[in-house]
Amino acid sequence: MKSVKFFVASLAVALFVSSSVSADNGKKATNLKVNPAKSELTWLGKKVTGEHTGKITLKEGTIVLDGAKLTGGKFVADLNSITCTDLTDKEYNGKLIGHLKSDDFFGVEKHPTATFVVTKATPKATGVYDVTGDLTIKGITKPVTFPVTVKTTAAGAEATGKLVVDRSKYDIKYNSKSFFDNLGDKMIHDDFSIDVKLVAAK
Repeated sequence: MKSVKFFVASLAVALFVSSSVSADNGKKATNLKVNPAKSELTWLGKKVTGEHTGKITLKEGTIVLDGAKLTGGKFVADLNSITCTDLTDKEYNGKLIGHLKSDDFFGVEKHPTATFVVTKATPKATGVYDVTGDLTIKGITKPVTFPVTVKTTAAGAEATGKLVVDRSKYDIKYNSKSFFDNLGDKMIHDDFSIDVKLVAAK
């Protein structure tokens, strides 16, 4: 009986040591701080009669890696920073930006930021993922999924992708066919895109 007890105790110790070694040898998650000055968010919105494009400044962000594998992240965009890059007329440009900041669109006085929190990163190929996360605009949170490519270096990582957002899900109703009929050439498409470039360092 003593030999049996000794064997069981020895096996338990061996398993404990083995699991401890595995945990120590496992790669730990690394949080990389995104550099807003080197990162870019480029938006594109389309309407029946044309389109507009511009920039949004990233306020802060974090990319989470397990070794070279993307596992998480959180990003905050400053909607007060929104610009339009295609309109050269200063007055018209200012009117468009003022309208985008109003309650008809992003309502930045009450909701100055938009946030994306990664909930899942599914590998599709080396450095390529389908990233799912919770996107919050105007206080409304909805899940979105988009393709992301991550390149890692000794200094950090760079993530790029194109996020397509359905504005009607975030109570952005202005000239939307989802809320109004017979808009004709005043209709603005519900989907707008954001080209994302995130540069992060260890």
